[in-house]
Amino acid sequence: MQLPAPFYELDGQIAVDIPGARAVFTTRSWGDVRETLPAIGKRVGVTPVRPRQVHGSSVVAAADIAADTEADAVFATTGNLAPTVITADCVPIVIAAPGIVATVHAGWRGLAGGVISQTLAELQAHTDGPSALVFNGAIGPAAGACCYEVGPDLRDRFPDHTVGDNLDLKAIARQQLEAAGVTAIHDTGICTICGTDPPLFSYRREGPAAGRQAAIAWLT
Repeated sequence: MQLPAPFYELDGQIAVDIPGARAVFTTRSWGDVRETLPAIGKRVGVTPVRPRQVHGSSVVAAADIAADTEADAVFATTGNLAPTVITADCVPIVIAAPGIVATVHAGWRGLAGGVISQTLAELQAHTDGPSALVFNGAIGPAAGACCYEVGPDLRDRFPDHTVGDNLDLKAIARQQLEAAGVTAIHDTGICTICGTDPPLFSYRREGPAAGRQAAIAWLT
């Protein structure tokens, strides 16, 4: 598996260490995480916590998640809980600073609705001296501009991030992360639709039968 620094392979998955946290973006080899997430948590030694994702912009603390909690971003300030989101083409994002970490599920609806700026606002509100914190981010595998064809309504909505008939979700995410104050942003550069190394799930490629991969992050 060829990965750009600072990403590295961890038992066939994509891992990255950013100041204060570690994140793992799972691949197909660890199965559909809707079924395998508890086993994955034991494997990496954390307790993954995820909400019911609705392609929105709500942000929730991992400690407050119940079975019916709807949100598309999760954060934690303690090391025993691992904020987790699942994806199959949408952009999985990890944001961290010492003492706080979040995972974000960002499809075009979430990006349009401000899920990234909402997440940063929550992180800053739940830390001491937020102006002194430096936030770093990591973008996992997602539908790339090479493959993510959209209709004219989305091209009109995001005119600065279209490539022919395609939309560059990760470029939108990067721009919004930078605007929200994330200092360093690392991107795997992997497209879920056409990428084969590592093998990944893709709703666009496989349809409703597609599995899901996860972005799991925890404090270190």
